[in-house]
Amino acid sequence: MLRLRLLTWDVKDTLLRLRQPVGESYAAEARAHGVRVQPEALGQSFREAYGAQSRRFPNYGRGRGLSSQQWWVDVVKQTFRLSGVHEDGVLTLMAENLYHDFCSARNWEVLPGAGETLSRCCQRSFRMGVVSNFDNRLENVLSQCNLRHHFEFVLTSEDVGFAKPDRRIFEEALRLGGVPPEQAAHVGDDYARDYRAARAVGMHGFLLRAAGQGKEPGVPPEHILPTLSHLLALIEKG
Repeated sequence: MLRLRLLTWDVKDTLLRLRQPVGESYAAEARAHGVRVQPEALGQSFREAYGAQSRRFPNYGRGRGLSSQQWWVDVVKQTFRLSGVHEDGVLTLMAENLYHDFCSARNWEVLPGAGETLSRCCQRSFRMGVVSNFDNRLENVLSQCNLRHHFEFVLTSEDVGFAKPDRRIFEEALRLGGVPPEQAAHVGDDYARDYRAARAVGMHGFLLRAAGQGKEPGVPPEHILPTLSHLLALIEKG
């Protein structure tokens, strides 16, 4: 059995996922303002706008004179512009509404097995924390989805100033957890940002890989989670 005292968790696509594709949510907001745009076009435009903004202002503009809210408002506006919507008043209103909508459980749902697994981990007296490349809305999103109470701390890349796979965000988690890396494990769905990055600082790692996602070379089977419900059995087996 692995002698673990701290478990840290990624959030998006590990504990929570979007209820519907971004393009669908943006199209619904547009319809509420009498604007018709195809969800597929908005989805493609969002990927383009998000990618460009991330390259220009990494980590939600932290340290670059932007608030994360302004960062996201700019992404939303550019998404609609790329899809042919250019009226500034409507763009601003839709962007502000969508920013706040994605702060609530309205657009997020808990992945199957996540709540139960977190509860069981707490019952086993693991210390628990979040390590996520997210903006400062995450505390509220977790509260709205009834998950916040499981965690002693929530570290976002915006708050810390470093995004995974930067080792410093994991080092801060270890400091807050008060444990050496060999007594901690990180759970996430991204090979580079979660699994490999955690192991680079000496933590254990578990990679969430649903059926059909394919295998990652170099990840032993005992580090692969087909579902979150497999976690405790793998810890005990390790």
